[in-house]
Amino acid sequence: MECISVFDMLKIGVGPSSSHTLGPWRAAEQWIAELKKANTFGQVDNIQIDLYGSLSLTGKGHATDLAIMLGLTGADPETMPTEDINRIISEIKESKTLNFNNENRIPFDPSTAIVFNKKFLPFHSNGLRFSTVIKGKKQSSTFYSIGGGFVVKETKNNAKKNFEIKCSFPYPIDKGTELLQFCKTWDKSVSEIVLENEKSIRSEEEIDAELKRIWDTMLDSMYLGCHTEGTLPGGLKVRRRAFDIHQNIKGTAPYTNPVEWIYSIRQTEVKFRQILKWVSCFALAVNEVNASLGRVVTAPTNGSAGVIPAVLMYYLVIENHDGNFEDIKRFLLVAGEIGSIFKKGATISAAMGGCQAEIGVSSAMAAGALCERLGGTPEQVLVASEIAMEHHLGLTCDPIGGLVQIPCIERNAMGAIKAINAAELALDTNPENVKVPLDKVVSTMWETAKDMSRKYKETSEGGLAVGVHLTDC
Repeated sequence: MECISVFDMLKIGVGPSSSHTLGPWRAAEQWIAELKKANTFGQVDNIQIDLYGSLSLTGKGHATDLAIMLGLTGADPETMPTEDINRIISEIKESKTLNFNNENRIPFDPSTAIVFNKKFLPFHSNGLRFSTVIKGKKQSSTFYSIGGGFVVKETKNNAKKNFEIKCSFPYPIDKGTELLQFCKTWDKSVSEIVLENEKSIRSEEEIDAELKRIWDTMLDSMYLGCHTEGTLPGGLKVRRRAFDIHQNIKGTAPYTNPVEWIYSIRQTEVKFRQILKWVSCFALAVNEVNASLGRVVTAPTNGSAGVIPAVLMYYLVIENHDGNFEDIKRFLLVAGEIGSIFKKGATISAAMGGCQAEIGVSSAMAAGALCERLGGTPEQVLVASEIAMEHHLGLTCDPIGGLVQIPCIERNAMGAIKAINAAELALDTNPENVKVPLDKVVSTMWETAKDMSRKYKETSEGGLAVGVHLTDC
């Protein structure tokens, strides 16, 4: 059985885009690995990268070229100091040389070595090709960034299906009905079933450590976004709003770090109207960090990275002041499983399915996870996820200037609010009366994605991207 781990759905990386930044970065790493395996790495003294389709059309705004250069230097998106990014890129551009995998300095002029081709390759909308000439013979390797940081090579399988990681879960799940059947048969919650699957490939201690690292990264991105003011890079001159919102609602309780920050918010008297402000603030904060090449968690993508942290933070500071790591763990396990069902049955790539594949999926993931933490049954968990996605169907991806800023940042706030509402509706719903099961909305989402015009799939050729010009901003 083919399966996807929670840690494939929730990955740590640098913004602004999992498909256009993290994916190409990982592709560069994979190409280096191929060269080393073929014992030709040391013979490389020239490199050309061709970008195709959506990677070409919105690559500049998504920092695709920067990500490729960073990947070619051997930098790790999970661990490299993000404050070093501008320095490394500036050195490459000024010296017109690249320290290839931090081992071999070669000539490299980004203005000519990275080619933005507008045409689409047939296999997938996000294609990139690395080429070099070794001993007079051109060698090329083509990769496809299929969303959420997943990178594949072209095979006979179709692009949507070519992502699964081979493993042997005790509870193999492709659809919501299969998940519910396992929960019913073994009298377990969704998070318990997912945990058993994860334990089949790593120890629970390793699971806890990695989930804590993921949550710490989420928390850090919220904290950083709430404490950073100014304007986002890229030319749109978008002012950071999380800082201003946070200043207006944070109260006077003292804190000096992200953990103390959680407790200070819990001590703040939160009025009903402020709940929406807090949730929006958390979501905006993450995606402002993402838009400025900061470190976030793909959930399931970088463009939708703010929804799950915002809803989880809402649970911890509004719904359950006694919430602890066990709650965080269970929340993330459920979210990851819901995301994998959408990835297997549809897509999480905006270049394939529009923003319904990013914000829609992240909202469904967060809704299901919150529903379980609030006492929902496995059936209600899936109802919550279905409700959240149902009201994102058809959402287009039309970033102005190819930047993951307008409307992307605000959409995370809207997705988080919808997730909370969906969870509450599900808790008051008898699943026996539900007319649209989760699996049906997953398949409907995929059909909608296929019917959607290409100009609304992360190409900046339609919608707000052409309706609003950079000069208007």
